[in-house]
Amino acid sequence: MNYIPLILSGVFLNAFAQLFLKKGMLMIGYFDFSLVNISQIIFKVALNPFIILGLACYMFSVGLWLLVLSRVEVSFAYPFLSIGYIVTAIIGYAVFHENLSFNRLIGIFFICLGVVFISKR
Repeated sequence: MNYIPLILSGVFLNAFAQLFLKKGMLMIGYFDFSLVNISQIIFKVALNPFIILGLACYMFSVGLWLLVLSRVEVSFAYPFLSIGYIVTAIIGYAVFHENLSFNRLIGIFFICLGVVFISKR
């Protein structure tokens, strides 16, 4: 059976978790960790809908990942997690206007190449 769609579902959920967490933290903004404001920050983080959505994506991605690991070798499945780097870099660039330099694009290319090599049995 081909488990790559199941693996990729977990990878994409994990990547979207990062993006939702980023959006949530952009809404909260910069803050200093200190005992004076810790309760206020915890309150803001705990009630932010994007943070909650990001954590939910993580929860489901872990469930999928456990399913994957029960069916395929970890040395086959784990390299696919690097696809999450690609997804987050591209969406980070498109949505959050983050830097996507030539060096990062070259790195993404090598990640893709590596995943292709790993996925060939």
